[in-house]
Amino acid sequence: MTDFNKTRAMFDIPEGMIYLNGNSLGPMPKAAPEAINNFLHDEWKTELIKGWNTKGWWMQTNTLGDRVGRLIGAPEGTTVVSDTLSIKVFQAVSAGLALVPDRKVILSDNGNFPTDLYIAEGLIKLKDAEYELRIPDPEDVIDNITDEVAVVMVTEVDYRSGRKHDMSALIEKAHAVGAVVVWDLAHSCGAIPVDVMATDVDFAIGCTYKYVNGGPGAPAFIYVAPRLLDSVEPYLSGWYGHESPFAFDTDYRPMPGKIDRMRIGTPSIAAFSLLSAALDVWEDVDMTDLQKRSIDLSEMFIKEVEARCPGVTFAGPRDPMQRGSHVPFTFEHGYACMQALIANNVIGDFRAPNVMRFGITPLFINEEDIMKAVDRLADILSKETWKEERFQVRSKVT
Repeated sequence: MTDFNKTRAMFDIPEGMIYLNGNSLGPMPKAAPEAINNFLHDEWKTELIKGWNTKGWWMQTNTLGDRVGRLIGAPEGTTVVSDTLSIKVFQAVSAGLALVPDRKVILSDNGNFPTDLYIAEGLIKLKDAEYELRIPDPEDVIDNITDEVAVVMVTEVDYRSGRKHDMSALIEKAHAVGAVVVWDLAHSCGAIPVDVMATDVDFAIGCTYKYVNGGPGAPAFIYVAPRLLDSVEPYLSGWYGHESPFAFDTDYRPMPGKIDRMRIGTPSIAAFSLLSAALDVWEDVDMTDLQKRSIDLSEMFIKEVEARCPGVTFAGPRDPMQRGSHVPFTFEHGYACMQALIANNVIGDFRAPNVMRFGITPLFINEEDIMKAVDRLADILSKETWKEERFQVRSKVT
């Protein structure tokens, strides 16, 4: 049984703050300062260039990749970390297209996070004519998986509504018609149980700065099914994924049969030190326990808001098994209301046009936090505090 009191004590959250935004940026683990300090003073400062060998920097893309892989059901040697999620989207989709060169359609949905769609659009511009991106409503994706489709690119958990795609059903149908699946786990990894092997996904990608708590801009990851490791084409081909990187050949030859071929360029070892500290928190966490706890806290939050906060409407799936680990509410003046909440030390976030999102992250959130957050929201609505002029000003980051 996972001890969530223990994990809560492993985070450094400001006194009095109720942090319901781990779905956007996880809080800092208490071990992070020591981890970065050790990197600065016991590795970079003392070892300099030797650190690639003496401190194992060269293989941290893989060793940390395996630790992230444990959270998504990936076997060792199938996941690497580095770069950004946008780059990993490009890597995965371009590699997927190469596996079915006679097809021209990338299928996603109009609820997907826009960056994924932007990356697909940019990739299409680099290809020959007739490639197209199709984005039906999320509920209609499965009906649009036909033998025209090359790559199905979907994010399991909708970033606004929290709705989950039925990934097993999507993957099964995609494979039945010969399509490749790229599964974006940005709102899944560290939030809900994931099993990339059991679902037989081709590629999975995700970030580590949300539920994994690796810090702002923490490195992204990419998983490749073992059956594809010797054939997948890394179209973003850098020296770090070369068969013989220190031969410095002018021709690219991908590392044969290994996930190493999906490495690109020199990674941020400083960022890796923070990610390693964050992954330490997960050592004794059972993902099934995590999901059950998330559901219990989410259901409490939804029930209390609906009972005590008039004008605020729940905007996610009612069935908790069809949700990720954040809950959305719509409110006509959602941006201003969220700013008032933040001013009252309840940190959620806003997504256009009128969605207030609240991350329910059991590693550091408990029942007392939930009740205090609802108390403050109810008070803001009752007093109409959100109408204050200071809460109407839009910041660059919402």
